[in-house]
Amino acid sequence: MAEPTEKRLVGETGVAARVAQVIEGPIEGLGFRLVRVKISNQNGCTVQIMAERPDGTMGVDECETVSRAISPLLDLEDPVGSAYYLEVSSPGIDRPLVRVSDFERWAGYEAKVELAVPLDGRKRFRGVIGVPSPDGATVPIDLPDVKPGLPSRIDVPLRDLAEAHLVLTDDLIRESLRRGSAPPQDGDEFDEEAEDDEAEGADEAPLVRVIPQPKRPKPKADKPVKGKKAPLGQKPKGKPGPGVVTKAARLKNRDTLH
Repeated sequence: MAEPTEKRLVGETGVAARVAQVIEGPIEGLGFRLVRVKISNQNGCTVQIMAERPDGTMGVDECETVSRAISPLLDLEDPVGSAYYLEVSSPGIDRPLVRVSDFERWAGYEAKVELAVPLDGRKRFRGVIGVPSPDGATVPIDLPDVKPGLPSRIDVPLRDLAEAHLVLTDDLIRESLRRGSAPPQDGDEFDEEAEDDEAEGADEAPLVRVIPQPKRPKPKADKPVKGKKAPLGQKPKGKPGPGVVTKAARLKNRDTLH
């Protein structure tokens, strides 16, 4: 019998919640975990899906696997109700922390944490996170540069978590690269320039697929009248439909893509 999936600490609301409900099970069936669903107004409407393997890794090919698996489900269920861009990506280096295991895995690194309920009059904290309590109820945060008389460490109740993510630092970049590649061999020299190049590509490029609006019956007039807009539901001729492209490809061709 399979072990129960670890519950996310922060859930989505509204349209994002409906999208999560449609895709979370199928994503887990592929061996991945849903990290976050976010809806934005970018390009009209963009649905961002963050996913990863249980060990925290996620490659471009794996993003494409997830994208191809969930696209038909979203077409069928239509939780958004209008045209949108679907973006599937890895969580990135400065990743959201959504499970107790995320806090365990990245203990010792700096994070920003926001609570839904104030703690000692504050909702936002920034500091080095520690290992969560054995029951997963709280996580300690070491606060830098606190005022005299105030505690330098607090225990944040994870049940009140609204949002949390790692802070991008040099130490975090190095550790992320180390975890995502083979350990250096004895005698290998540290190449700072090579590490910088790797760091630029360490955050996997998202895959983008345009999801069209649900098909509607075409009007009786099949041919557009010169000088007027094409009838509703009719696509302009001569323009290929969008496909899955990487961020790198889009940047490379930015002068030709408008």
